[in-house]
Amino acid sequence: MNTADAAAVTGPSVGAAVRDGIHCLLMRGGTSKGAYFLATDLPSDRAARDDLLLRIMGSPDPRQIDGIGGAHPLTSKVAIVSSSTAEGIDVDYLFLQIGVDAATVGDAQTCGNLLAGIGPFAVERGLVRATGERTTVRIRLLNTGDIATAEFPTVDGRPEYDGDATIDGVPGAAAAIELEVGGGADKPLLPTGHASDEIDGHTVTLVDNGMPVVLLRAEEFGVVGTESPAALEGDAELAARLEHIRLAAGPLMGLGDVTEQTVPKMILLSPPRAGGAISTRAFIPTRVHTSIGVLMAASVAAALRIPGAVGHDIAGPLTDDETAVEHPSGTFPSRVDVARDADGTWRATSFSLRTARKLFDGTVFPRPRR
Repeated sequence: MNTADAAAVTGPSVGAAVRDGIHCLLMRGGTSKGAYFLATDLPSDRAARDDLLLRIMGSPDPRQIDGIGGAHPLTSKVAIVSSSTAEGIDVDYLFLQIGVDAATVGDAQTCGNLLAGIGPFAVERGLVRATGERTTVRIRLLNTGDIATAEFPTVDGRPEYDGDATIDGVPGAAAAIELEVGGGADKPLLPTGHASDEIDGHTVTLVDNGMPVVLLRAEEFGVVGTESPAALEGDAELAARLEHIRLAAGPLMGLGDVTEQTVPKMILLSPPRAGGAISTRAFIPTRVHTSIGVLMAASVAAALRIPGAVGHDIAGPLTDDETAVEHPSGTFPSRVDVARDADGTWRATSFSLRTARKLFDGTVFPRPRR
């Protein structure tokens, strides 16, 4: 299909995007990297939008050589932001996970790492006005319905990216971004209502504190917990066993058929080895995270505080301030408030410190055909 044919099929906005490009801000958010767009700069038709984003990121191709994707799920992400019509909310954030070697665009999950860049992006694009030395942005996460508050430094009406905050998995230091995420009164922490369930002969905990995850004991899968992501990714038998459990967990968590989705995430837990609360290896779901996502860590941290949940009995000391979640490249300090309602329903709110940085602001050109 040539450029003219593409425009005829998907509408003039797609043809214009191929010819003139699209305004795009490339940002590192937490330990991920993604392309940030205003919703008004993309086609309103979902199929046209998804097709365009695949061509922008260079998918499907293991190297994403003809696009701006980084050849890994952690760098093949898109954030779409718009002004919100919801009361008390500044902007809406839609996260899309773009497949690397497959032509998929997933919206069943959100991304807590890219969330770190949403507030600064909103100020960069004029959706929110900076307020002195600190600016607060209220964000609705369209994928999950959660509400987040981001607070970050601003100077002369613009986001300040320089600072002294450091996070494991990212070199150097940057300005601190404080995030608070809560699910609201209608979203329980445990989708099944149980601290543990059984799937395929394994005891699992199904938990969603901003990210739906399945917690399992690493030892039951022959995993010590010190293996590198590459070593775990090379174990085809392990991958098959975890995928079988993931597909069964999806409907139990209210996610339906997750065959083509990237949630729930599968997290193997083992005793801590670096003074933290727990050691993790997170499958997302086929690649293994080189660290751990913000909301994955929040889900783990919340579950550890529930008696009977997987990991509760092997966790190190838990303090009121934070839960140190160990991962392949360091430790993530996750703060959570966990409480049980009078009817027995567990609920949680998470707090985290992240950093983000503007990498490139300009015009991106999608390839004419896919």
